[in-house]
Amino acid sequence: MVSLSASTASQRWHSLSCQQGDLADLNVRCLICGSFHATQAHWQFMAEMPQDPAALIDDLVKMRLYSPQALTVAESMTQAELRTALFVKMTAKGSPKRERLVLDLIQLAGGLDEAFAAAFGPQAGQFFSDAQRVSQFTRRQFLQNIAVGAALVSLANCAQAPQSEESAPESPPPPTTGELEKTDLQIAFLPITCATPIIMSAPLGFYQKHGLNVTLMKYASWSVVRDAAIAGELDAYHMLAPMPIAMSLGLGSTPFQVKLASIENNNGQGIAVAKKHLGAINGPADFKGMTIGIPYDYSNHNLLLRYYLASGGLDPDNDVKLLILPPPDAIAKMSTGQIDAFILPDNFTQRVVFDDIGFIHLLTKDLWPGHPCCAFVAAQNWIDEYPNTFRALNKAIIDGANYANNPANRQEIAAAIAPREYLNQPVEVLEAVMTGNFADGQGNTFEIPDRINFDPYPWKSFASWISTQLVRWNYMPVEKANYDEIGDQVFLTNLARELAEELGADPPQELSRIENLKFADFDPSQPEAYLQKQRQQYGV
Repeated sequence: MVSLSASTASQRWHSLSCQQGDLADLNVRCLICGSFHATQAHWQFMAEMPQDPAALIDDLVKMRLYSPQALTVAESMTQAELRTALFVKMTAKGSPKRERLVLDLIQLAGGLDEAFAAAFGPQAGQFFSDAQRVSQFTRRQFLQNIAVGAALVSLANCAQAPQSEESAPESPPPPTTGELEKTDLQIAFLPITCATPIIMSAPLGFYQKHGLNVTLMKYASWSVVRDAAIAGELDAYHMLAPMPIAMSLGLGSTPFQVKLASIENNNGQGIAVAKKHLGAINGPADFKGMTIGIPYDYSNHNLLLRYYLASGGLDPDNDVKLLILPPPDAIAKMSTGQIDAFILPDNFTQRVVFDDIGFIHLLTKDLWPGHPCCAFVAAQNWIDEYPNTFRALNKAIIDGANYANNPANRQEIAAAIAPREYLNQPVEVLEAVMTGNFADGQGNTFEIPDRINFDPYPWKSFASWISTQLVRWNYMPVEKANYDEIGDQVFLTNLARELAEELGADPPQELSRIENLKFADFDPSQPEAYLQKQRQQYGV
């Protein structure tokens, strides 16, 4: 296709803007390239641009979207400098949508260097035909990605300017995931908001973005997920954060080595109480004699509930009845009076308010701000057999979690995970959980943006606190409580950091931290002293 002249390009742009009725919007910056025109017009215009990348860049320069001097600068730069410009500028822009386009281009090309070669080198024609043949990208999407590649080279202009210490990485990013050994995967999930990154990554395209075709398998209970994992029926799993510790150590089942690869959600749980007790529950001591639902023995729900009840002088094994129940059964059991309360994910605590059968007593974030609930888990033998696939899958889920952690995306995500095949919940209930704007069933309304969060970083201090509580409540024998070794054996914290950095995020560099719980801070370097103090203070 012949490149447009500068005047023809300008006329075409003007014509398209007029057709869209966007003349009034030309004072608004385009979200894609930063110029003054309508964003929608940008993509429609790009779909008609030349197929040859060299001609495409020529048109973009003539339209003054990219500086011609930038190409000269880029030619003199090393590949390392280009990589630095790429990641620094994309991080500084702070646009997840634009970042996803860049990552699509890099993945499609087979790597960062190949992406630039495809956009500007002699391999461009072959790359275009190969991409059409092997990918699910449309021609328009492909040309959009080529345009992003052009934009990145133009950003090299900025690489010569001094950069702050915060924005300039000291070294090139880690390598990508490599060739995938397997792309068709089956992943287990339970229909709860805790599974948000695993669920939303299907309808919102994060699995596809990382080269995976994932079938989500809905399960009703954690014990069934555990059994399916041990039987080898699944590729990976949505699990409660304590489950990988219990399974790897053989607590409650035959030892089966699994790894906690990344955290799916923080907070996002609560204690809900049947409406008949409204006005009678003011603290943990008021639960004496009640039947309380929990999802599983090896859950932070169980451990946090016990932690809370003990603070009020109750022995959770004698003063209340703890009933393990599949989370989807909780609403029916409360409405029929079979349980007085439960501690479960917030789509169920909010559902009791929606259905007018109960109220929210407290959120678990009030007991342990930022605590983990669920996690993405895979078996060690599966990881060994499919290392690149595992890396890509973990990366896709971390990518999705980062997207979910942005409050601006929460309503979109609530709509994506609401359908019957996923959570099967009213969108109003999920929006209340995801946005933190909710009623508690006691006449109060709240705005708590971190009611649920999605920070995928698996702090090893999470493993240490969980392990102290497993010992405290006799789920783990003392001789197995090698606290540091458990975190190192089960939590893949370093890998999660590496993948997050590849995605342009800024994860912590530390492995552990002080955990600030309601009744005492937890220092992971002194787990035994913390456990002994709890027992002395509360008697259990």
